[in-house]
Amino acid sequence: MTITYFGYGSLVNASTVPAGAEIIPGRLSGWVREWRFCGMWENGQGRCALSVRRQPGAEIWGVMTREQPSRMGALEKRESRYEKISEIAQDFRCEAEKKPGPDDLFLFKATLENERWGCQVHPILQTYLDCVLAGFFQIWGEAGIRHFLQTTDGWHVPVLNDRSTPHYPRAVRLERDLEALIDDMLEPLNLTYVDPT
Repeated sequence: MTITYFGYGSLVNASTVPAGAEIIPGRLSGWVREWRFCGMWENGQGRCALSVRRQPGAEIWGVMTREQPSRMGALEKRESRYEKISEIAQDFRCEAEKKPGPDDLFLFKATLENERWGCQVHPILQTYLDCVLAGFFQIWGEAGIRHFLQTTDGWHVPVLNDRSTPHYPRAVRLERDLEALIDDMLEPLNLTYVDPT
């Protein structure tokens, strides 16, 4: 018996899930990502993270992850400001086998309380964005980064450049070449950057 969920953001990055978890790349139809999750963290830092919404005709890449049931408590704590959405199995297709997900497949979506666009008070953390894009690069290379940028709404949300002093608890160290690639691919979006205080 396992728990099985679809990751579309930081959960795509294998370094943010426990060793031994089974990660299966796939595609989820009828959904789109968006920078529409806001919250204040323990250190008083407001930040914006990813959520999803249903959108007919859309498709996002991500991963189906299987973990032991004993991990559910830790997973729910990590995603405590999200709600579990089930009945998505038929929306998912494994890349390798083109099969749908198991009936118990679920994803995490922002709760109504936290569901709003990011802003100056709740910016995207650069280290969170780096972690997400590094995960997509690990699996799909440059095509993964490009797909993420094209299928995520809300690039008007400001970005806090916290690379020198990471605020994101699961920040990853990027190789220089990958950091440069990410910066080059973000440039056409004309993002608004906020300096850390």
